[in-house]
Parts: sequence; C-alpha cells; structure tokens
Amino acid sequence: MARILFFIVLALASLGAGAQSPLKIKALGEKKVVQLPPDPLFWRIENFPNLEAAKAAGGDYSLAVESGGQTWLFTLGARGTQTAGGTKVSEVGPIPRVSAPQYLLRINEASGPSGAITSIHSHPGSEAFYVLAGEQTIRSPHGVMKVHPGQSAAGQGADVPMQVSSTGESDLRALVMFVVDATRPFSSPAKLP
Repeated sequence: MARILFFIVLALASLGAGAQSPLKIKALGEKKVVQLPPDPLFWRIENFPNLEAAKAAGGDYSLAVESGGQTWLFTLGARGTQTAGGTKVSEVGPIPRVSAPQYLLRINEASGPSGAITSIHSHPGSEAFYVLAGEQTIRSPHGVMKVHPGQSAAGQGADVPMQVSSTGESDLRALVMFVVDATRPFSSPAKLP
C-alpha cells in the first residue's frame, strides 16, 4: 500500500512539474470617462517625484500610480506632449480607437517568472505595454510580438484574442495600459485560431 501511495504522489508531482504558472496581474489604477481625446491616441508615460505631484499634474485622461518604487503618470492624448513636472519615459501608439458609450482607462502591472502565462483572452478595447524587466511575449492571430526592457508597444484593437507570457531570462515586470468599453466585461475568454 505504501508503495502504491509513493507512485501516486510521484505521478502527481511529475504532472505539476511541467505546468506553467499564471502571469500575475495587478490593477494599479482606473477611471471612467465619457469621451476620448481626438485622434490619434497615444499613451504618454512619465515619472514624477511622488504620487501627490503626479495626481496634481494629471488631467482628465491621466492615471497616477505607484509601481516598483516609482511614481508613474499615464496620459492618453496627443503625441509629442509632456506634463509639467514630469520626466517623459516613453510614448506608445497610435492606440486603436474603440467606440463606446463610456470608457475605462486602466493601468495594470504584469509580473512573473519566465514561463508564466495568461489564459487566452480578449478585451473590449485597446491594450499597450511598457516592459520594465524581463521579456513579454504577446501571441495573437496577427502573430507574435516580443517587448524587451525599456520598450513600449501598442497591442491590437478590441476583441482580438491574445495570450501574454513572460519569456525572458529574468522575471517579467511590465506596465499595461488599457482603453476599453466600460459597459462590457473587462476581459473575456477567447480562442486563438
């Protein structure tokens, strides 16, 4: 009996050894707006000395968050602008526009060891990425996109199936920007062709 139990435990352990861990997703901030700024849309990413300064400098389409010991201000708007008091880190876009009666602007943090992965899903709007550490891979019907540290990338538009994973030699840490239809579920299960 003990021998059978040993083999059952060994079999279960070997099944779990190949399993991929889920990518950890943490919402850092969000707000709803009834309209979007004029086209073309870009996410401007800036650092500020503290959260209070970032919030005071932000506008109607800005989200101030803290991540990794830094204060970030993300602003959806025109390309080539800068917020007073901030240090520009990157701009990402153009962001595919979504039409909706109300919009949700949201910033997530994605993190995990190499091999961590999300389920296949879609969002009712556009997603963009800025990688701080590691490497992020996004698989969609349009192909595979890899984003390296210090790089930003605009994702696909609304309702495009995707799967996101950590594929670098070190743990992934990325900031993810969304502009989605606030009247629909934020994320839905999907299938890749």
